[in-house]
Amino acid sequence: MCGVVGVMGRSPVNQLIYDSLLLLQHRGQDAAGIATAHDQFFSMHKAHGLVRDVFRTRNMRALPGNSGIGQVRYPTAGSSASVDEAQPFYVNAPFGITFVHNGNLTNWRELRESLFKHDRRHINTNSDSEVLLNVFAHELQQASDGGTLDSEAVFQAVRAVHRRAKGGYAVIANISSFGLVGFRDPYGIRPLCLGRRDTEAGVEWMLASESVALTGTGFSLVRDVAPGEAVVVTEEGELSHALCAAPGLEHTPCVFEYVYFARPDSIMDGVSIYDARLHMGECLADRVAKTLRLGDVDVVMPIPDSSRPSAMQLASHLGLNYREGFIKNRYVGRTFIMPGQAVRKKSVQQKLSAIAREFQGKNVLLVDDSIVRGTTSREIVDMARAAGANKVFFASAAPAVRYPNVYGIDMPTQAELIATGRDTDQIAHEIGADDLVYQDLGDLEQSLRDLNPALRAFESSCFSGRYVTGDIDAAYLERLSRTRGESVRSGAMVASAEEA
Repeated sequence: MCGVVGVMGRSPVNQLIYDSLLLLQHRGQDAAGIATAHDQFFSMHKAHGLVRDVFRTRNMRALPGNSGIGQVRYPTAGSSASVDEAQPFYVNAPFGITFVHNGNLTNWRELRESLFKHDRRHINTNSDSEVLLNVFAHELQQASDGGTLDSEAVFQAVRAVHRRAKGGYAVIANISSFGLVGFRDPYGIRPLCLGRRDTEAGVEWMLASESVALTGTGFSLVRDVAPGEAVVVTEEGELSHALCAAPGLEHTPCVFEYVYFARPDSIMDGVSIYDARLHMGECLADRVAKTLRLGDVDVVMPIPDSSRPSAMQLASHLGLNYREGFIKNRYVGRTFIMPGQAVRKKSVQQKLSAIAREFQGKNVLLVDDSIVRGTTSREIVDMARAAGANKVFFASAAPAVRYPNVYGIDMPTQAELIATGRDTDQIAHEIGADDLVYQDLGDLEQSLRDLNPALRAFESSCFSGRYVTGDIDAAYLERLSRTRGESVRSGAMVASAEEA
């Protein structure tokens, strides 16, 4: 998934956006970009790599202005390795717009065709983000009717975007000589929050994928942007907002944000990510107690880092010893969001090393946040045995991933998922574990409802196969699988500008 940020400040914002992107780096490591606005001009720099590598002093000096947007990209199925698909994107009509997007459109091909045939707009990449930008730009032109732009015209344009675009998306746009616009898909699948900072020069506003980008840069979290809502912050610092989606749609945030993607120090849709993972650990503990003989487990160990809260809570709940058996090399990226199976497998070996004395002669219960392709799990079980473990049990804080995700997570084909066509015992055999325990989906969702009862439903399609947007069928998934296979065979990096 990607991380996005936008700032309307009272002084130059280049450093502030850079710092925010560092706090969102976990959401994407493929590319990074910043675009700022000043004197009716936009300045932009983007490239492949981590934030710290993409931006040098000369790049930062070339990004003046008191407002701007930024993104860290995590590529998914469908895009290329070209820097042309890095964000922000830009169009010069109407008004001039820079644009960042986190998510994935499920009907972007149809929209691209419509833009060409009916809206007379040219799309230069295979990125669904560029498609979404041009849909927004076209609707903004229609809403303003070539006249002066105001907030109501923006809200009208976003309403039209919601009618045309399907999928999960969180967007931040900077409109020249007007201000920032942020909006979220009608189901609230992808996250977006609003922050405020009071300065001597006036109020500053920030929109970001996670609250940690706000609080880590001196902003206060005001609230989450509501599903289907649009927020406008003008250059004068005036804030306005409106619900722009059709009524009656249920808020269904992506459950995988809580399981894996979000930082534990973030608050998302009223839920502390850290607390959510503690609750997941308690629910998983109950499943472990029903599946394993607890007397056979000598020690519980997390797979660092995102599973640590769940593992600690599981051990505490069951009265089992807790140890840190793996040391993480923090200079290697997150393996789940690295393109290519071979790259992921090599990275696991570089990323973790075992403390042998913690394993020798022990029956070890390893706890991870999830099992997707199984590559990481298999390598870790092998490492535990090589370090001297007697038996290796494995527990996943998430249910079995059995279906593709089409809203911005890089698990688009069932053939790549280790749980496809296998039961729990067969998966345990595939990863080399003596036994395997999965979280129950109902327990996972209830653990989040316990923290925020207003969240009644979740986007859990990768576990359940139920797609909330209602436009996903077998033909769509087959085309997605075929497209990904062609990308891999051609040597292209699978990525749909979605998840930025």
